[in-house]
Amino acid sequence: MTGDWRLETGDRRLMTQKNNGVKRYNNYKDILRQIFNNRVQKVSINAGFTCPNRDGSKGRGGCTYCNNQTFVPGYCHPVKTITQQIDEGISFFLKKEKYQYQAYLAYFQSYTNTYDSLDKLTSIYEEALRHPRIQGIVVGTRPDCVNDEILDYFEALSKKTYVMIEYGIESTNDKTLEFINRGHDYQCAIDAINATAGRGIYTAAHLILGLPGEDRETILSHADRMNELPLSALKLHQLQLVKGTIMAKQAVTNPEWFSFFTADEYIDLTVDFLERLSPEIAVERFVSQSPKELLISPDWGLKNFEFVVKVEKRLEERETWQGRKKVFSV
Repeated sequence: MTGDWRLETGDRRLMTQKNNGVKRYNNYKDILRQIFNNRVQKVSINAGFTCPNRDGSKGRGGCTYCNNQTFVPGYCHPVKTITQQIDEGISFFLKKEKYQYQAYLAYFQSYTNTYDSLDKLTSIYEEALRHPRIQGIVVGTRPDCVNDEILDYFEALSKKTYVMIEYGIESTNDKTLEFINRGHDYQCAIDAINATAGRGIYTAAHLILGLPGEDRETILSHADRMNELPLSALKLHQLQLVKGTIMAKQAVTNPEWFSFFTADEYIDLTVDFLERLSPEIAVERFVSQSPKELLISPDWGLKNFEFVVKVEKRLEERETWQGRKKVFSV
């Protein structure tokens, strides 16, 4: 890896020029390119973890919206070794000439990837890091599944290689978190993010926009709450109704609880959200795309990159940018 993977916060700023035009939002892909001096691709890994909201330690059934199959690539299966999954993931990209020399990050994505003993966790992470094409790790987890021991390990590791911890927050509203059976409150997320970023580790958060009971102003207020956190990056995605979830059953028995955005409505909501979001927080994703065979609603027929193009166009049409309407603390 070339470059410095421990950029200071001040370097995570909105880039004002790209392709001879105005860059209207802080794209985390640009930051990764700065860090690695290369295009960067995540390779998803299923390491066979479970979740405390499924195994009974916090609850059973999981979060009401969750069907883990919606974001697991076909090559990810826990019976395969970490190395096998990485090899298969990278081979997919090597089929195209332009991806021959890009950098790769091992992305521990499925379920809760800090939910085990430290010995087991370190053996898994370090197997991934021994792969000659892997230049860092990204670990998806819950804010109630980290402690000082694992964060101390990540801190030491981050001094040698790229490490990002991604926390599922989903909402900053405690009533919503209870409704979706999240199993923790928002203060838990605040504590975990502060503890992680305070160790100099890249820290990201996920939010779902459009959860039941949240009106437009509640959704936009999530941006204000994110601005209070030391986040490197933020992932957004629309509420999706997916087969095999508790939420899918709720939508049948209580359809009045649910309201789904059209693509245009969500594009405008995303732009409104960006206007409130600090430009110091890079955006890694606007939408999620569940497999068509699992998706109930909404089905926009747009690929992720197509949606990004539409958001960028709408920012230009509205002559606006990330942070334009940021609410500053007194």
